[in-house]
Amino acid sequence: MADMEKPNTPAFKLPDPALIGRSMADVAERSQRIVSEWLKRQSEEGQPLDPLNIGRAFLEMTTRLMTSPAELMHAQLGFWQDYMTLWQNTARRVMGLDHKPVIEAGPADRRFKDAAWNENEIFDFIKQSYLLSARFVQDVVGRVDGLDPKTAQKVDFYARQFVEAMSPSNFVLTNPEVLRKTAETGGENLLKGLSNLLSDLDRGKGRLHIKMTDMDAFQVGGNIAVSPGQVVYQNDLMQLIQYAPATETVLKRPLLIVPPWINKFYILDLRPRNSFVRWAVAQGHTVFMVSWVNPDERLADKGFDHYMTEGVLAALEAIRKTTGEREVNAIGYCLGGTLLGSALAWLAAKDKEPIKTATFFVSLLDFTESGELNVFIDEEQLKVLEERMHRRGFLEGSEMAATFNMLRANDLIWSFVVNNYLLGNDPFPFDLLYWNSDSTRMPARMHSFYLRKMYQENKLAEPCGVTLGGEPIDLGRIRVPAYFLSTREDHIAPWKATYRGTQLLGGANRFVLAASGHIAGVVNPPDSGKYNHWVNPDLPADPEAWLRDASELAGSWWPDWHRWVSSHGDERVPARDPAKGKLKPIEPAPGSYVKVRLL
Repeated sequence: MADMEKPNTPAFKLPDPALIGRSMADVAERSQRIVSEWLKRQSEEGQPLDPLNIGRAFLEMTTRLMTSPAELMHAQLGFWQDYMTLWQNTARRVMGLDHKPVIEAGPADRRFKDAAWNENEIFDFIKQSYLLSARFVQDVVGRVDGLDPKTAQKVDFYARQFVEAMSPSNFVLTNPEVLRKTAETGGENLLKGLSNLLSDLDRGKGRLHIKMTDMDAFQVGGNIAVSPGQVVYQNDLMQLIQYAPATETVLKRPLLIVPPWINKFYILDLRPRNSFVRWAVAQGHTVFMVSWVNPDERLADKGFDHYMTEGVLAALEAIRKTTGEREVNAIGYCLGGTLLGSALAWLAAKDKEPIKTATFFVSLLDFTESGELNVFIDEEQLKVLEERMHRRGFLEGSEMAATFNMLRANDLIWSFVVNNYLLGNDPFPFDLLYWNSDSTRMPARMHSFYLRKMYQENKLAEPCGVTLGGEPIDLGRIRVPAYFLSTREDHIAPWKATYRGTQLLGGANRFVLAASGHIAGVVNPPDSGKYNHWVNPDLPADPEAWLRDASELAGSWWPDWHRWVSSHGDERVPARDPAKGKLKPIEPAPGSYVKVRLL
């Protein structure tokens, strides 16, 4: 018997007592310090118990739900019938009989990618039980009648947040991949994960600030944001970068890019292989990029109109001085596009037209259907936010980042909880996630104006609904040709909402819809061979009608944009060297403003 071959069993490594002792002593010391700092800050900031105003929304939902008990009973019966079918199918599977799943995860759901979720009957049961419960919760929430649209949206959003948080993949004892790793390492993965968790809490000063990538793997100006150029102008709010040419001749009209100041500009200049800046330069554009400052309390009183005058208008004047050109093409990305539209309307009110074509990357001009960000913008939440900004002078960048991450919680929160804290892995180096983690602040006055006048009141879409720089502005007075680029899976600026901009501007407009989302659909170089796009020269009032008649084309939309902008002016001149312009270079690209980090 002693010589009999032992059956194959997974190796279980015994934990190292010395390692555990050292780790737990470190945990105790760090935890005490983090909790003390967090409690001190909570006391100083006077945080309300329900800053997101979730309680009132769910109370209203529950009240409405109780008035229709038959609907609730119907949902419960359906849930229990599905659950009994799951039990029966699991029993059949244990006995080796044919079975089929009651419910399956979606093809894009990466939480259950490990083979054990399907191959092991216990984990398959856990998975299906969770999916049934998740469907039940969302079904009940969706059945509630009589809620106003904003409350219904908030209830649906936070019910989904709860459902995603409760996924069995997020817990040690119900995640087969984590259990396997724990057995293989003797629990060292959990100790490493606890250390990772404390490090993230430490970096966030008591708030969880998840490390999404190896922050030491990238350096702005070192291996990202490396397109050559010079900062040729700067003021309190921005630096203006002029990029070096890559062709002997260039288009006569320079190209001004206005990025959002919610994030940093180098999303358009990450690596040479996916840099829109480098590609545009190679097509013969003289590219100027606005690099916004990362503001602190000294800029608390900077408003949206300052971003227009000291941003867009100052950039136009600097371009005129250094190149001698009075006409430019302009691109606005996201909030930068909202600012560009505002500036165009302001210029139209002054009977000026230095911008001859305007391009809007995933930009909202009409905020009627502005997506799930509306969940965070009701009167109660705005008051709490404004009080917090008034004390500091700005909105902390990490708070803005946390809001955006919640819109894609499975991908941007829970996947990292599993990888970093349960599996004890270090995050993978990824340039896009480095950029996503490079947060920026928002000046108090500007951000309050933006949220109230645009998201909450939608005044920008009204003729003369907003006054900037002393001038009531009307988007309908804009007559320059405009190119609208939106993305089909955008969770920040939904494409049907951005499409409304084509109905507001009075010029010859073109709308193009790209596949993927707010970032990947925009940063999609032709060489990648990814993500199709849709075109349709007609612009009916209904975006669905536009899509029904649109033609789907393979690959990137970048060449389509270049053909469009060139069709409105293709005269060429000798290439412009930023070191030899009328404005003396201040420092090499990417400049110093973009390098100011919060953590």
